[in-house]
Amino acid sequence: MTPERRQLLIAFLLSLGLDPTAPGGPGDSAAALAPIEEALSHSSAGLGRNHEQLEFLGDAVLRLAASEFLAHRYQKLGVGQRSSLRAQLVSDRWLSELAGRIGLEPLLHLGAAAAGDRAGRATVLAETCEALIGAIYGAWGGPQGGLEPVERWLAPHWQQSCQELLADPHRHNWKSALQEWSQAQGRGLPRYEGEERSRSHGDPRRFHCRVHLGEQTLGTGWGGSRRDAEQEAARMALESLPNQATPQTSDPTPQG
Repeated sequence: MTPERRQLLIAFLLSLGLDPTAPGGPGDSAAALAPIEEALSHSSAGLGRNHEQLEFLGDAVLRLAASEFLAHRYQKLGVGQRSSLRAQLVSDRWLSELAGRIGLEPLLHLGAAAAGDRAGRATVLAETCEALIGAIYGAWGGPQGGLEPVERWLAPHWQQSCQELLADPHRHNWKSALQEWSQAQGRGLPRYEGEERSRSHGDPRRFHCRVHLGEQTLGTGWGGSRRDAEQEAARMALESLPNQATPQTSDPTPQG
């Protein structure tokens, strides 16, 4: 690790509100920052160590940290509501958006193919952002204190997202909204038909989906996953419906 790269990583961590030299931190040596560098090294770069192991760890850390955040801040919400919120706060979409907000992309080591694949960029950002969460957890002590800096970094971002989601309960969950509408109209459940159109991982048009209600096709959508294509089809269906009302979630005020 060059001195310039080391200083860049220190500045990046400070921008997240994490000082590696503060008590409990890993320090600012090249060795101490090695997990951060590993997280930012995508497997496509062909380096000796890459993000994949830390991504695996980060997935578990992210879900635990999000669960604790919701349990402490939104105690009055039911378990089902907290589960729905958590699904949004740990999604690839949320992670890729977070990566954009914190300026992660310029710090990444990417191979030529990944660097030139604009269609798969959101997937790369989500993967490396999750790896960064695992790296921070490990560098700050793992089971002995590593969760605290992760929660400290992510809490303001989660708070903003929760406020938006509670104000609009079906934000990014169009399938649920469409189902509520169809049942309220006494028309039964929507039916989704999807097919894989591409074998390319990260292709945002990999899957195509149609949503039907009875014999009527309400909407179609594309997505990088079957779930995303279904959500997009439901969103398009909702946009075609006149005066589609969105039910409100009660008591969105956080506690603590």
